[in-house]
Amino acid sequence: MNPQAKLIFSLSLILGTTITITSNHWAMAWTGLEINTLAILPLIAKSHHPRAIEAATKYFLTQAAASTLLLFSSTINAWFTGQWDITQLTHPISCLLLTTAISIKLGLVPFHYWFPEVLQGSSLTTGLLLATAMKFPPMTLFLLSSSSLNPTLLTIMAITSTALGGWAGLNQTQTRKILAFSSISHLGWMTAIILYNPKLTLISFYLYCAMTTAIFLILKTTKILKLSSMMTAWTKIPPLNGALLLALLSLAGLPPLTGFLPKWLIIHELTKQEMTPTATVIALLSLLGLFFYLRLAYCATITLPPNSTNYMKQWQTKKPVAIFTTISVTTTMTLLPLSPMIFSIT
Repeated sequence: MNPQAKLIFSLSLILGTTITITSNHWAMAWTGLEINTLAILPLIAKSHHPRAIEAATKYFLTQAAASTLLLFSSTINAWFTGQWDITQLTHPISCLLLTTAISIKLGLVPFHYWFPEVLQGSSLTTGLLLATAMKFPPMTLFLLSSSSLNPTLLTIMAITSTALGGWAGLNQTQTRKILAFSSISHLGWMTAIILYNPKLTLISFYLYCAMTTAIFLILKTTKILKLSSMMTAWTKIPPLNGALLLALLSLAGLPPLTGFLPKWLIIHELTKQEMTPTATVIALLSLLGLFFYLRLAYCATITLPPNSTNYMKQWQTKKPVAIFTTISVTTTMTLLPLSPMIFSIT
């Protein structure tokens, strides 16, 4: 892709995200989401591969439907209450439509079908944007309007997202699809707590983005797209494979790594809110995700395939990528000691 075009699309993504997260009017928030959608489409389809074109088409159709529902929801609310403010969503039909629209944007169950397919058809860099940065604007709208939404509906969606994200990832062999179902599962955890502690949802989202960024950067550096190529990747850059093992275990939520922190805080908060059954169910369902993370970790570091090809060890990579990868991996492994400070914030 032309560097100037890539710069324009990247700046448009930043502009759209900024407009959405800083607006308090539904029309401006919708405008920011549309700018984001139009900016990411060329990045998804840039390889001109049929799968990439299919992914871009699916992404456009689902995001257009979600934006239409969001605008329809805000218009109905303004019609009955005279309010265009994001935090003043009070009409029941508007609340239901908004929950549907945001769920489609984020890829929550039962509106998740597009996300694994789109991520599989994108490059690893675009997949990283779709799994992290593109979820930030709808997550912001989710947080601002959370007090108006139906708690029972959100709890059901959270449990089903956690269940399906773990269950559907079990038989996948493509790393991007596995990370897509991992994203669905983590969004289920965030949705479970959004009504009771929005700050904790935001902290969980930030930590999820940090961990996912580390894994995507390692996969991009080692050019791993499926489990079979992961088995031979240890010969390329051995230290990165060790980092990939720890990053995967962190995303699974094992102590003493960073990923344990959001799960611990969410279970603690749900217990305080007398929602112990919900906390127990999502904690047990996270074991499904733990299985496929361990499977990835096993393939990355322990499996030695027969007749593996000898590679020249690439001890030096491009410096900016290496530095950013190092920072993200360090963040993925070492933030658990900050939990007392996060407890004081939440």
